[in-house]
Amino acid sequence: MSNQYEQNVTTLAAPGSFQFPVPTDQDVDTADLNEDLAGLGMSFPRVKIPGGGVPQFKMPSEDPNDPAYVGEIEGVILYNHAANAYWPEGDEYDDNTPPQCQSMDGVTGHGDPGLLCETCGHNQFGSGPKGSGKACKNMRMLYILRSGEFMPLQLALPPTSLKPYREFANMAFGLRRRPVYGSIVHIGLKPVSSNGYDYSVATFRRVRDFTGDELAQATAYAKSFREMIKAMLSQQAQAAMAAENAADKDAAPLELPDNDSSFSVGILDGERDLLPA
Repeated sequence: MSNQYEQNVTTLAAPGSFQFPVPTDQDVDTADLNEDLAGLGMSFPRVKIPGGGVPQFKMPSEDPNDPAYVGEIEGVILYNHAANAYWPEGDEYDDNTPPQCQSMDGVTGHGDPGLLCETCGHNQFGSGPKGSGKACKNMRMLYILRSGEFMPLQLALPPTSLKPYREFANMAFGLRRRPVYGSIVHIGLKPVSSNGYDYSVATFRRVRDFTGDELAQATAYAKSFREMIKAMLSQQAQAAMAAENAADKDAAPLELPDNDSSFSVGILDGERDLLPA
């Protein structure tokens, strides 16, 4: 039997209300925790939508070979953003193969071809297998905080779930002039069959709105989290650009100056400080 994904953390909330994490925990040595995680980079527990029309989310657990499965997720969407990834045909279903090109914000691609996503040929309808869909996988990254947990879940919505989320976000939040972190949201899965393929589509439902102290807590926590994620994505993009530049320099042939010309002095890569990934 799979272990359920759980986190026991100290929370501060009235009984029956949504439990947001307390900023500090006296029982945890923050310096030791930072030392343990140094160099590992920030990551979030990733939730996956299994193929084959399975109406359950694949949840992370302490044992990667023994994941947990749940039929629904309920929590607060702290932040969400577009993301794109391109794999050559045949590699898109291999979890061990990194994308050939990816975009952290759905705007600029990094890798090959590494273009603006809006104008990239792989991101146009008809570029997919057999001339249908897109070769580039458009996704929406959701960061979902469940009550009583410290670390948000990261759910990557596949292309088939983008329309349901867009319609839900517009109706539940956009038309009501309310940020997405202002309500508790229920997320489920609905099996769908199309053209001989079985898959699951995410469903969304607003459970209730935050008010009063709960809304103030949600606002403060979400704003702080959003700034952290934006900074993290910016660093990842800069690291990807640095890697691209380094690869270009390695691939370029060495050109020596003509003896009759004067030497020019430029900036070496080693003189530039790169932001951490």
